[in-house]
Amino acid sequence: MPHFRIDSHDGLPADECAIVDRGLGEFNDQAAPLHEVQPLSCFVRDGAGRVVGGAIGRRWGELCELQQLWVDAAHRGQGLGVRLVAEFERHAARKGCRSFYLETLSFQAPEFYRKLGYRVAFARSGYPHGIDKYHMVKELDGDAA
Repeated sequence: MPHFRIDSHDGLPADECAIVDRGLGEFNDQAAPLHEVQPLSCFVRDGAGRVVGGAIGRRWGELCELQQLWVDAAHRGQGLGVRLVAEFERHAARKGCRSFYLETLSFQAPEFYRKLGYRVAFARSGYPHGIDKYHMVKELDGDAA
């Protein structure tokens, strides 16, 4: 029986993490066609061309994940977030996406996403400081593209 040693770290040693990433990537590639996952993004710019907001995610088949949504604090409350999500969904729908999902924390934007037609599919409580995490989903109808 070989001898093994387990090391613990508070950080992320780059070399060791690269080995784990590579190994997991090889395993995943054998099990599923993850090479088909494609990035998507939309950005809003001010009159000078500076990015003041963005929506970033990925798509795989008919599924689309919104991973990040941000609007600069100076430009919030002007409907830019709504416009970004709508354009992100339209762009993904043109690529064949019909089902959308995201994760958001209770202090972030669950009510914002509810107003945009997302529903909570799963909620997880127990995070520090009374924070909850929501997995939210939205299905597009046939006329949404």
